[in-house]
Amino acid sequence: MTWRQRLLVQLEVWQSTRALWKEGMKEYKEAQKASPGTRRELEHPGPPANGFSLVPWLLMGLGALSNLFQGKTPNPWIGGLGLLAFNSLYIYVAFRSFDKQKRRETSTRVALLVMFLLTTGLAAGYGGNWLLFFPLLGLATGATLRGPWLGRAGLLLAAFAGVVSAFHDASNATTIAYGTFLSTMVTAAILSLSEAVRELRAAREELARRAVEQERLRFSRDLHDLLGHTMSVIVVKSEAARRLAPRDLDAALAQITDIESVGRQALTEIREAVTGYREGSLGTELDRARSALDAAGVEPVVKRSGVPLAPQTEALLGWVVREAVTNVVRHAGATRCEITVHGTAEQVRLTVADNGTGEPSPQSPSDVGGTGLKGLTERLAAAGGSLRAGRSPRGGFTVTAELPVEPGGVLDPVALTAPRAS
Repeated sequence: MTWRQRLLVQLEVWQSTRALWKEGMKEYKEAQKASPGTRRELEHPGPPANGFSLVPWLLMGLGALSNLFQGKTPNPWIGGLGLLAFNSLYIYVAFRSFDKQKRRETSTRVALLVMFLLTTGLAAGYGGNWLLFFPLLGLATGATLRGPWLGRAGLLLAAFAGVVSAFHDASNATTIAYGTFLSTMVTAAILSLSEAVRELRAAREELARRAVEQERLRFSRDLHDLLGHTMSVIVVKSEAARRLAPRDLDAALAQITDIESVGRQALTEIREAVTGYREGSLGTELDRARSALDAAGVEPVVKRSGVPLAPQTEALLGWVVREAVTNVVRHAGATRCEITVHGTAEQVRLTVADNGTGEPSPQSPSDVGGTGLKGLTERLAAAGGSLRAGRSPRGGFTVTAELPVEPGGVLDPVALTAPRAS
């Protein structure tokens, strides 16, 4: 890439940065007009993050330029070339200082070193207004150097500027030294703070974007688990009601009543899922599992023993029961399903085993990210547990979930409503 192409690319970057800044300022002003009572809560976008904010300081060199035109500078061609070279290097360093990678490159440090040599030669040779190039050099130094070496560099540069100034005007040496040190440290502090604010703003926007994505995943996962089970139960009970209606109207009406109850409960759970505060009860899920399995013609066998469980643990195990029983009702073709819950002081284990074909699903929900058995695996792993699912040696399909029993019954609440980041 030629120097002209690089220059064009850099100009495009500057223009795009400035366009973004203008857009941010426009949105800020529109928000102020729309909500005048909440101005304190609005965030000003600040100046554009590029070297244009440092260019106006070159006006400090107008005194030296004036001396050239008034003939007060000996060898004006040398002074003019030196002034042009200094300004060019200053602009080069200023614009590169806003890019962390370019700021640390060797070319930027070499340009800063050449500026130092050029400033020393011009200030020592001419004095007077030319000494003001030391504060400009300090400004470029503060914009480029960040970190533990900045303080030492600022002190050494200020001391050197004071020594050079003393050869021409001892009374002005302290002022030049102080101005050089102040411009170095203040510039570094302001630009570092501005850079930190931009990084924090970008991090906040990224966190907000991820939070939205996680909420979408949570809702889609919960909706899948809720409706998948509920619709399976409704379908099974509807089929049972249809079969029973010709010969046992009372039993058919009982199934229809159950369908109504399941539908109402599903509406409640969907509302809870939308707000993100759903915590299922293991006992409730076990009762629903019995009803669903009975309606599907599968013999339910439920065994529960061990210590009482925390609500968070019961909620996670309730999700496992719901998903596993849904698979049994839909796809297993089983005649018997055994659900066992056994808890100790350290660990609780849930097992759902059937005697069906051994296939969880012809098109398994576990293949879909964040739903089905895969989603359950992520949730249990986030709480320090595990989930295993597969064929049983005795035939059928077995789902086994294990969770630690934390002191005080506290588990990670994120596992209940949000998928673990993969």
